[in-house]
Amino acid sequence: DLLFPRKQKVVNKSKKSCDWKQQELGVSCFIMSRGKKQLFDIGVNITDGMFRGLYRGKQKHPSDFAAIMTRARDAGVCNMLATGTSLSDSRDAIELCREISEVSAKCTVGCHPTMCKEFEDMKNDNTPDTYLNSLRTLMVENKDVVVAVGETGLDYDRLEFCPKDLQKKYFLRQIDLAEELHLPMFLHLRHADDDFIEIMRENRARIVGGVVHSFDGPWETAQAILDLDLFIGVNGCSLKTEENITIASKIPLDKLMIETDCPWCEVRPTHAGSRFIKTKVIAKKKEKWEEGCFVKGRNEPSLLCHIIEVLSSSRDDDAEAIEQASFTNAMKMFGGNIA
Repeated sequence: DLLFPRKQKVVNKSKKSCDWKQQELGVSCFIMSRGKKQLFDIGVNITDGMFRGLYRGKQKHPSDFAAIMTRARDAGVCNMLATGTSLSDSRDAIELCREISEVSAKCTVGCHPTMCKEFEDMKNDNTPDTYLNSLRTLMVENKDVVVAVGETGLDYDRLEFCPKDLQKKYFLRQIDLAEELHLPMFLHLRHADDDFIEIMRENRARIVGGVVHSFDGPWETAQAILDLDLFIGVNGCSLKTEENITIASKIPLDKLMIETDCPWCEVRPTHAGSRFIKTKVIAKKKEKWEEGCFVKGRNEPSLLCHIIEVLSSSRDDDAEAIEQASFTNAMKMFGGNIA
C-alpha cells in the first residue's frame, strides 16, 4: 500500500481523489485512489520464488505473496495473466490461480524457448510427444483457468540454454496445440526477429490470435507484428531507451496490452522511461524486509501504474484511454466477454 505521489502535496482528505491510510509500519502516507480503474496485467510470473521471499535458492524474508495480491487489487489490477514457462511451472501456475481470491487470475500453459530442451529430456520415460501431450492435457483439463498457449516463441539472446533448431521445432509444435485447441498465444521474442516473423507469417492463419509480450525490438519488427494482426505487450523492458519509448508511442491503442512481467522488468532509474514516473514507492532491500513494504529490485503487479505513466507521458493518449484500451484488448483475448 506504500504508493506515493512523487510530488508531495497537502491533500484534502475529504476529496475522493485520495485515500488516507495508516500503515502498520507506523508510517502515515497518502496513496492515490485507483477509484473504478480496471487494469489487466498480462504478464505475471506468480510462480517465482521472489514472491515468497526466495532469492537464488536462499530464503531472505517470509512469503508476502498475499500482500502482493492485495496491493495489486488496491492499485486497480483486477485481472492478471500468469505465465507458464514449462510443464511443471504451468502446473504450479494453474494451482496458484485457483488459490488467488484478490483478483481474477488466469494463466498460460507452455514451454519457454529457453527451456525447450525439456521436450527431449528422456528422464522418466519422457519423449517430445509425451511432453506435448502433457501440456495438452493441462490445457484441456483446466479450461476454467488456462486461456492461452505459451510462453513460447524464440530467444536467440540466451542460446546457451537451448539452440535455435530446438527452439524453432518446439515453437511450431506449440502452434499446433494453439490451432487444435483454438487458444490464443502468449509469444516471446528476443533477438530472433527474422525467424520469428517468418514462422508467424507462415502459420498466422492457423491460430486465433496472440500477443508478443515484453516487446523491445525495432519499429520494423513492431510493424510486421501489427501487420500480422497480433497484439504487442509493453513493460519496463520495453521502455529502456528513447528509441524504445518512441516505438511504444506508435503502437495503436487497439493493439496495445500492458504488463509488469514481474518480478522482473520494472522501470529502473537508469531507464529512459523513469523520468515519466509519477508514483514512487517505499522499498526495502530484501535483507531488510519489513511487512507491508515493497522490495527493491522486485517488480509486482501494483506497479503496472508505472507503465501507464510512461506511455501517457510519451504519446497523445491520456492515462484513462490507455487503461481502458489495454483492459478491453486483454479481456477480449484472455478474459472473456466484456459486460
